[in-house]
Amino acid sequence: MAMTLLFGVFALLLVIGVPVAFSLAAAALASLLYLGVPSVVLVQQVAAGAGTASLIAIPLFIFAGELMLRGGISERLIGLANALVGRMRGGLGQVSILSSLFFGGVSGSALADVSAVGGAMIPQMVKRGYDRDFAVNVCVTAALVALLVPPSHNLILYSAAAGGGLSIADLFAAGIVPALLMTAALMLTGYLVARHRGYGVEAFPGWRAVLVRLVAALPGLGLVALIFVGIRAGIFTAVESAAVGVVYALLVTAVVHRQLGGRAFLDTVVHAARSAGAILFVIACAAAFGWLLAYLQVPAAAVALLQSFAHDKGTVLLLIVLMLLLLGTFMDLAPMILICTPIFLPVAKAYGIDPIHFGLVLVLTGGLGLVTPPVGSVLFVGAAIGKIGIGQAIRTIWPFWLAGLAVLLVVAYVPALSLWLPALLKS
Repeated sequence: MAMTLLFGVFALLLVIGVPVAFSLAAAALASLLYLGVPSVVLVQQVAAGAGTASLIAIPLFIFAGELMLRGGISERLIGLANALVGRMRGGLGQVSILSSLFFGGVSGSALADVSAVGGAMIPQMVKRGYDRDFAVNVCVTAALVALLVPPSHNLILYSAAAGGGLSIADLFAAGIVPALLMTAALMLTGYLVARHRGYGVEAFPGWRAVLVRLVAALPGLGLVALIFVGIRAGIFTAVESAAVGVVYALLVTAVVHRQLGGRAFLDTVVHAARSAGAILFVIACAAAFGWLLAYLQVPAAAVALLQSFAHDKGTVLLLIVLMLLLLGTFMDLAPMILICTPIFLPVAKAYGIDPIHFGLVLVLTGGLGLVTPPVGSVLFVGAAIGKIGIGQAIRTIWPFWLAGLAVLLVVAYVPALSLWLPALLKS
């Protein structure tokens, strides 16, 4: 009964529009009162959830990404992408996808990616004669790449939800090959759709221009190398790398590019604080919810349930992916990671699925939910930038969504794609 109350109250509050954090806290409180556990336990678990040291990296990475976004980095990354792939069919669409790979490595956030790249590219694509739905669909699905490349705070969140025992360096390394695969799949899809619609190509600016734009973009790309190499080499921890990333971003935007004035800096601080506060509040409330999941032995029940009608790893993985896809349609990625990791990670381990590999599958599956209604936050932001209705975007997003689903299934059933690079870097 307590388990039913926990999930029932949570689902009901979500349906009627209560914010996720408050839904988690209210569901946990209702279950605690039913069980006769003192309500002060809720406060203790919320405080403990927000007090994990590794979570300090999340607001710092968000701040670094905001600095890069407002300090001229995104324009230079888009310029480099334009020089490299603008001459392909549907050139500006290809530029949007490649820019998302570059900027995702700076921001680590799908929402920041679609705001920065989409905010610059969608109006430009419409001005050049591309259909609005194409421009929006390319940008919102390309933003999924940002979930997989360093410094993805969603991977940090997964490590914390898994108990903090997973190497963040391994998770960062594991996401690189799937991110490149996703980029290639979306670029191929963009090419085919652009060819079907008769879009043209951009003029090639010449190799000299490519070199000039590469040099201009190197300071921004250097943040990715600094974070990844620093953590991988053991020079600093994830939290220390986030702090170094903030200092680096300040130097690049204020000293090298000189585009971050006093007013822009204050706006950056306010926006980063709001974003980090919202995420950390969800994390804190989800910690109390997760404590109750463990108290009620929900993970053990999930393992027993799946074992009752699925006996091989492939079937279990497919069932988990289907359930996560369903959850992703109405749950944002951060709470989904925090709630689903304690439930499904023990199942994955019971069937011999590597936790690093499972983390990539979980984040990528939840990422598809970000571009799927009714709670597709990235899709909503992209549609707002493109000034089109959600229904109009959904009608034509399916080729890109299917490309993302195909990459998800390949990553899920070919673990070597995720585990090869971490193993190589350890050897």
